[in-house]
Amino acid sequence: MPAPYRVAVTGLGMITPLGIGAQRMWESLLGGRVAITALTRFDATNFPSRIAAQIDDFDAADFLSRRRVQWTDRFSQLAVSAARLAIDDARLQLDGLRPETGVFTGSALGGVALAEEQMEIFQSDGLRSVRPLLTISVFGGAAASNIAIEFGITGPASANANSCAAGAMAIGDAFQAVRRGDVRLAIAGGVEAPLAPLTYGAFTVARAMSTNNDDAQHASRPFDAGRDGFVMAEGAGMLLLERYEDAVNRDARIYGEIVGYGASNDAHHMSAPLTGGEQTASALQRAIDDGGVSAGEIEAINAHGSSTRIGDRAEVRAYERIFGERLAQIPVSATKGQHAHALGATGAWEVAIALLGMRDRVVPGAVNLQRRDPDCAIDCAPAPRECAARLVLSNSSGFGGINAALVLAAAT
Repeated sequence: MPAPYRVAVTGLGMITPLGIGAQRMWESLLGGRVAITALTRFDATNFPSRIAAQIDDFDAADFLSRRRVQWTDRFSQLAVSAARLAIDDARLQLDGLRPETGVFTGSALGGVALAEEQMEIFQSDGLRSVRPLLTISVFGGAAASNIAIEFGITGPASANANSCAAGAMAIGDAFQAVRRGDVRLAIAGGVEAPLAPLTYGAFTVARAMSTNNDDAQHASRPFDAGRDGFVMAEGAGMLLLERYEDAVNRDARIYGEIVGYGASNDAHHMSAPLTGGEQTASALQRAIDDGGVSAGEIEAINAHGSSTRIGDRAEVRAYERIFGERLAQIPVSATKGQHAHALGATGAWEVAIALLGMRDRVVPGAVNLQRRDPDCAIDCAPAPRECAARLVLSNSSGFGGINAALVLAAAT
């Protein structure tokens, strides 16, 4: 059996509320910008939660042809545009590599917002008024398929719908495919377009989101004693992964490596994590073991930090299981206070943030951490700090008890 390939990340394609493009997102993050405002995409006057992190400067026509814009919905447009940014950022010409390239995407909700819109049209105007392309736009695999079509990629194209861990799991699947030699390179990440009345409203009914509507800038507060739920966002994040030796041979800029991946399920509850963090810890340990490293070598943590009371505490319990007393000395970043939570897309944003942090020797903080929850005893600060981490553990969890973790290594 051939030795596994090393896997480099050479392209970052980010479409986020903090900016379009990885560098714009990163500069906004370090500058302390918070993208959460009053929700204006639709009338949310009677909703318990009325805030979100919207992307109001995204125009699909900047990335796709007019015909492709007409054939796709916002969900696929965000995904294809982020993929284009990742390819361009990697300075890669696909050319003869298309058969050896894979596409791996994750999304909690897929094109459900378009389905919601078309349902209203169906009810008011009848079937003949429904968009003819509805059936091929709403399924979860539409993003991966549209990326493949846009760039002529004929390798495997797959999608998962693993809730808020979807983007991280797509990156993990891509990492394994490149490492095994199934593909030479892969486009991988997450996408979410959930800002539609019923879709958004369903989360408020579930009482999962913050109702701090009068202070949107401070509504998302990971690990803070005053947190009251997550804030929803939209966007996409795609990474370009390739064999490390290929990246070196073409003199590519390497952001870092993915060295380990682990996943698990709580097998407990559809909307509440195990309070002891047992299975989150299992995913973390599997990623560490898969990377051939030890917990003692992890130098920083990129936390899921959803800003839910039960979720944040369970996450800290998981870290305590892995790191013990050493946890108090490991810098932790929790950035959802700035870009909010775009469900399946967020794990990809956070992997990119961890890679950029290793590049620039900094760990972002948690801007709204003012009064730490005594049950969340971790080394997380409100502002970015210097940190020359060489190995970072990135954690993602989601509804259904789904957990995913990635170990990232700095470029050498």
